[in-house]
Amino acid sequence: MFERMISFLKDLPGVTGRPMREDDPRVAAAALLYHVMDADGDRQDVEWERLKQLLATSYGISGQELDRLVKAGEQADNEAIDLYAFTSVLKRSLDEDARKDFIGMMWEVVYADGQVHEMEDNVIWRVAELIGVESRDRIEAKRAAARKASQSSGSNTDE
Repeated sequence: MFERMISFLKDLPGVTGRPMREDDPRVAAAALLYHVMDADGDRQDVEWERLKQLLATSYGISGQELDRLVKAGEQADNEAIDLYAFTSVLKRSLDEDARKDFIGMMWEVVYADGQVHEMEDNVIWRVAELIGVESRDRIEAKRAAARKASQSSGSNTDE
């Protein structure tokens, strides 16, 4: 599902040795994933792990480089006054399919703890609107993430 986005993200210039900036698509993505994880005010280890797994897979990074990206995303989100700074970067950097895939990644972070809070749902709705993802695609990504979470945990999740 994420092949196109992964391919795009891996082709971006490396960040090793450079400070990460919020106008870097990787930092923008990390900040939005962090934001949705934190939206319900209840950060759980399983959400952190899923966020890191998604970033590691998407960017082909690990170790210190992954830690730097996660920290840069968290810091950028904490300093941001709105989501536009991040969504505008992703809208310029990602094609339509990659933007849909990114919304799917956000849902995977949300479903990592097995439940959807209305604030998480609202964040994804706003991000989808800002990056130009249609409602039907956002809802399909939600259903796909719910199915995936249900299959991996063997339990029912909120849809």
